Amino acid sequence: MYTAQPKNMLVMNILEILKKHSDENHRLNQKEIIDLLESECQMTVDRKAVKRNLLNLIDSGYELEYKETIRKNKKGEPEALYSDWYLVRDFTDAELRLLIDSLLFSKHIPYSQCKELIEKLKKLSNKYFKAKVKHIRNLPEKMPNNKQIFYNIEILDEAISKGRKVEFQYNDFGTDKKLHPRKSEDEVRKYIVNPYQMAATNGRYYLIANYDKYSNISHYRVDRISEIKILDEPVKKQRDLSESINLPKHMAEHIYMFSGESERVTMRIDKHLVADVIDWFGKDIMFYEETEDSVMVSVMVNLRAMRYWAMQYINHVEVLKPAKLREQIKNDLLAAVGKYGK
Repeated sequence: MYTAQPKNMLVMNILEILKKHSDENHRLNQKEIIDLLESECQMTVDRKAVKRNLLNLIDSGYELEYKETIRKNKKGEPEALYSDWYLVRDFTDAELRLLIDSLLFSKHIPYSQCKELIEKLKKLSNKYFKAKVKHIRNLPEKMPNNKQIFYNIEILDEAISKGRKVEFQYNDFGTDKKLHPRKSEDEVRKYIVNPYQMAATNGRYYLIANYDKYSNISHYRVDRISEIKILDEPVKKQRDLSESINLPKHMAEHIYMFSGESERVTMRIDKHLVADVIDWFGKDIMFYEETEDSVMVSVMVNLRAMRYWAMQYINHVEVLKPAKLREQIKNDLLAAVGKYGK
């Protein structure tokens, strides 16, 4: 059984009712707010108290929308009548749906944490929004994952902000579907890296860093990291690396987050693949020698990534330069024919 709430809770209860029951398409008049206060909060109040607290919320910085009508009172004096109240939210339902879909399609967030985050996002809207997402299918519960990914992100963010190196174990999945640390001569290998940025691509988080022994850029899946700690040593200056980190350019050239240098690649593609090429490589590409059926493409890209990408679209792409990449793809095709041609 509920107990009556103190009057000083009135303004908070009104705010909660607006959060739960109102939006642009579901507006509340003062009588409806009074009824909800009685049924959900066991509070009996009059219209003046509701109106006063609604205006107090506006004065406190909450964005409330309402309809104002001027009418004459019993004394014949003009009086403002307020109705159709609703709370303007920080996120629209479309924005919340986009965030929820991003969680559902992610490959790195553990199932239980994904569900918790979705429930928190749903609370940012009202009861009507919850009905809209009932049909969404959740991620498989037995999907392999690293449950400390959010801790890893927090530690890496702190290290990047402070300009400090980090040490961690880097893991791979075994046939038992569990993570196992990489080893060197039967001992668990410790990675000491200079962290610079984190990026999300292909549904996963990656750390863009420099392995301390070398001068090039390397990438690490954040969900494959464990036993991470921040060291007291300052990170290596980016000017001392063999390649600079321009994040948009870096991401466009490293579409699969393989390490290694980028080179100019020339290829001929079928015309219907233009949209896919732009999706993968961005707009920093050149099209030329266009025909009715095909077009030449020039793009700066990591060669390992390009080799992998070209194999996916092998029936619609012909890599022309560099010659070494063309030869590698040719050998890949011959090896595949050897396997499937038996």
